[in-house]
Amino acid sequence: MSEFTIDAHEHDQIRVLSLKGYLDAHTAPQLESSFQRELESGRYKLIVNFRDLDYISSAGLGVFMQFIEEVRKHDGDIKLANMSKRVYNVFDLLGFPVLFEIFEDEKEALLSFQNKS
Repeated sequence: MSEFTIDAHEHDQIRVLSLKGYLDAHTAPQLESSFQRELESGRYKLIVNFRDLDYISSAGLGVFMQFIEEVRKHDGDIKLANMSKRVYNVFDLLGFPVLFEIFEDEKEALLSFQNKS
């Protein structure tokens, strides 16, 4: 089984979560707790960087659906960046690009937050 890790760092009051490995039913709870911690800390501007994510399952996608409303209720957003073609295809299949802004890279996602303020 491939490992799954989440590396979090702050950039101008925007929280960036970098995912690595396989996000599936076994590892989705890790992402859930990570989002939960961010929200409990009052951080609602989130970017998820997929650069090192090799795989995502529907369970992984479910985590994003679980938190997006809560985040947007607080004038925040979850923006997605650096997806591989394979990961993007899974998101696309389920209609996610309509619900989430997806960026080529982290820098573009950061700029999109800054342009709103």
